[in-house]
Order: sequence, then C-alpha cells, then structure tokens
Amino acid sequence: MSSSAPDASPDWTAAAAAVPSSPAGALLPERKASGAVVATMVLARFGWAFAIQVPLVASLALKAQSLVGPDQAVGALGAVTSVGAFVAFVANPVFGRLSDRTRGRFGRRRPWLVVGAVGLLLALLGIAFAPSVLMLGAAWIGAQVFANAYAAPHTATLSDQVPPVQRGFVSGLTGVLQNVAILAAAYTTQFFSQDQLMLALVPGVIGLILMVLFAFVLPDRQLTHRPAPEGGLKTVLKTFWVSPRQNPDFAWAWVSRFLMVLSTFMFTTFRLLYLQKELGLPTKQAAAVMATGVLFYTIALVASTFFAGWLSDRLKRRKVFIFASAIIFAIGMVVLSQAHSQEPFFIAEAILGLGFGAYVGVDLALVVDLLPNPEEAAKDLGVFNIALAVPQTLAPGLGAVLIGIGGGHNYTAMITAAAVIALMGALTILPVKKVR
Repeated sequence: MSSSAPDASPDWTAAAAAVPSSPAGALLPERKASGAVVATMVLARFGWAFAIQVPLVASLALKAQSLVGPDQAVGALGAVTSVGAFVAFVANPVFGRLSDRTRGRFGRRRPWLVVGAVGLLLALLGIAFAPSVLMLGAAWIGAQVFANAYAAPHTATLSDQVPPVQRGFVSGLTGVLQNVAILAAAYTTQFFSQDQLMLALVPGVIGLILMVLFAFVLPDRQLTHRPAPEGGLKTVLKTFWVSPRQNPDFAWAWVSRFLMVLSTFMFTTFRLLYLQKELGLPTKQAAAVMATGVLFYTIALVASTFFAGWLSDRLKRRKVFIFASAIIFAIGMVVLSQAHSQEPFFIAEAILGLGFGAYVGVDLALVVDLLPNPEEAAKDLGVFNIALAVPQTLAPGLGAVLIGIGGGHNYTAMITAAAVIALMGALTILPVKKVR
C-alpha cells in the first residue's frame, strides 16, 4: 500500500510483490497472513454467504408462495433451487479457472470479486421483482452465476495467502462467519418477511461493501507469465475434472463433502415449510421459530468450529474431525425426525450445529492440503465445490420426492434419509491417506 498521502490509491503491484511465489508463479505462502487480510477475508465470506443465504433460507420460498400459493410452493421451490444449483455446479470451476488465468494490474482474484458482488446484488433485486416462477428462476440463475464469480476466487485466496500452519484456524473462522450469515439471514427474514425489496437490498448491499473492503486490503498478485494457450473440448472438460486415479485422496474428500452437503440441504431447503406443516405454524411465527432454531444452531456451530479448527492445527490431524462431525450431524437428524414441537426442534438444531461446526472448521483446510496443483488452486477448488453445488441440485428434488411419500407431508422419511447419507459421508473420509 502506498503511504505518500492518506487518500493515495493502493499500489497493487507493490502489495503483490510482497507475496512469495515460485518461479512458475504459483503462490507458496510462507508467512502467516496478516490480521487485516484474515479479518477482511472472513468478513467478505460472511457478506457472500449472507447475500446468498437469505434467498435459500426464506425469500425464494416466500416469493414462490406469493406467486403460486402455499400448496404449489414445494414443487416450485424445488424446481427453482435445483436449476440454480446446477448453474452453480458449472459456474464455480469456470470462474475459478478464469481467475487462475486472469492477467492485469488488479491481480487475478480482485476483478472477479468485484464483478460477482455487484452482479449478485442486481440478481437479488430481480428475485424481489419477479412477476412469475419463470422469472424467479431466471433471477436465481443470475444470482448463482454471480455468487460463484465471487466465491470461486475468494476460496482460492485461502490457498494464495494462508500457509498450512494457519489454515485450520482461518478455515474455521471462515466457516463460523459463513454460518453466522445463516443466522443473520434468518433474523433478516423475521424482520422483513413481508418486504421482498428489503430481503434483497440488505444482504446484497452488505455483501458488496464487505467484498470491496477485502479487495482493497488483499495483496493480490499479478500473473507475471502468460498461461499456456488452451482450447477445444478437452480443455473445457478439464475445467470440471481432477483425476481420481491420480488424486484419490482429493476424490474421497470430494465424495465425503458431497454426501454431507446433500444431507444438509435436504432439510434446510424445506426448513420453513417444515415448521409451517409439521408444527402447524403460520408464516410469521414459523419465521420467528426458525430464527431461534438457527440461533441455537449457530451458537453450537461457532463453539465447535473454533475448537475443531484450533485443535486440528495443533494435532496436525483433519480426518478424525470430519468423521466425528458427520456422526454427530447424523444424530442431530435422528433427533429432528422425532421433533414435533418447538423445544425438540431447538435441541435438534443445536446438535446439528455442533456436528456441522466441527465439519466446516476442518473441511476447507483438509482439501487445501490436498490440492493437486497450487498454480490452479481456484480451478481445483472449483472442482471441489462441485461437491457443494451438485447436492444442492439434487437435494430439493430428492427431498420433495421423500416428503411426497404417503400423501405429501412425510418429512420424517426425508430427515431419516438425510441421517443415513451423513453417516455415509463419515465413512468415505476414512480412505484419505495423505492427510491424517
């Protein structure tokens, strides 16, 4: 940063030069990331998660109910979120690869962070004003495109800026803020459940502000060499592929995340509708109960995330935390399947938060340790994030099918299936060998 005057513009070239790199240009962070970089990094992740979670937590469901009525909302919501998640599956590795190969004075990651945050705000406004389910789906597709233009380069900054000795802590802190965003989304829904415009503006503007702050502080390096020319179908397919034969540990971690995310989204997609149908709550009361449940979830998650991230760095172990977290999460799903009043629902939310907190505290640190090529960190993390996007595509449809068993309100079948899938997620992390 230039210090010649208080209002001097950032010297991106000087900032990038301070970051160690290999002769080939791959980042090899050797020193711990500064407090400013870590703080703005995790706040930017909060902003992103807040902006994308408000629609997932409630605004899409509320908008669908206003367009087609409560009885048709499950089908409409499942269709819209499934298509959007498929778009996210494509967009994340594409923007990751573009980020890895971007040349210019503003660095590799920064331009995409800005484009993604601005576009996401506009797409959220599109959701608020959508006049039909078709236009609602189109707006959500736009939101997923820009959200992944934001998320893919942001995730790569963990590899760019944070050395292995610090990754568990920063990964855990990122996970905490990302899940605090879910709590913020729940309370935002409670306050603005009748105001779609505010449900778009509040998270979108906050996400944009926090991203700009991170982009200003980020010591993003310029790509000093010209990437090898690419083209053809083979190159397109490589964007979505990391060989499981050459990188089996990466593949097993991918499968484990896939199953955990599938289990999670099978419930969270329908959480508001579950409270309305199973507990018989009107929309406003259901939103309030959901916010309280997410509060219990978040408190447990914050505690377990910090502890798991810190302890995994100290013990230099990751797998045991992933395994234990998936088991605890499955137990929470079993408790949830028996929750037919508010108190058991809150207990289940706390157990789920405890399990998922330990998971997010270690998951990203584990996979960054397993990256096949630091030169293409954003692309490979984009491939890993397919395990986040594809389950979101499948979860609404699978959840809707299970809920439909026996008459259309079988939430027990959906939650029980989610518990079994979480247990499978625990088992599939065991074959990983490179990381203990």
